Amino acid sequence: MFITEAMAAGAEAAGENGGGGAFPPFDSSTFASQLFWLAITFGFFLWFMSKVIVPRIGNILETRQDRIAQDLDKARELRDEADASIAAYEQELAEAKSKANEIGQKARDKANAEASAEREKVEADLSEKLAAAEARIAEIREKAMSEVGGIAEETASEIYTQLIGGTVTKADLAKAVAASGK
Repeated sequence: MFITEAMAAGAEAAGENGGGGAFPPFDSSTFASQLFWLAITFGFFLWFMSKVIVPRIGNILETRQDRIAQDLDKARELRDEADASIAAYEQELAEAKSKANEIGQKARDKANAEASAEREKVEADLSEKLAAAEARIAEIREKAMSEVGGIAEETASEIYTQLIGGTVTKADLAKAVAASGK
């Protein structure tokens, strides 16, 4: 009722002044009702904020904080997994490199052994061919040396015949060639 009386008094005052009364919030006759409704409205908003808005905001902040903490834990967990994966990868890579080096070394050793065996085989074959060639050369040399005496005797006989004009016995020619060969 207090409100309706204040509004009625305000309407009468406006009617008496011909609508030229004071602005209602500045009218001193309505201060008490304005303060009353301000206190009720402020109290309601304070109660509404403390019972509805603040708990909801608190829940939202708590939910966000929990989610951030979970995300950070998950990130740490994933980082640890990534570090473990990197370490395992690097270890496997090192093992693969050592295996590759070992396989390469075995291949080099095998190739060197095969090359050495082939070289020895070729050297043995060449040694046999060289020995056979030296034997043939020695045989040819011997044959040539044995024939040199005969050729020297014939040549000396011809030279003697041509220069001196006489004939020489074979025994003399053989003695002369043998003496010149020593």
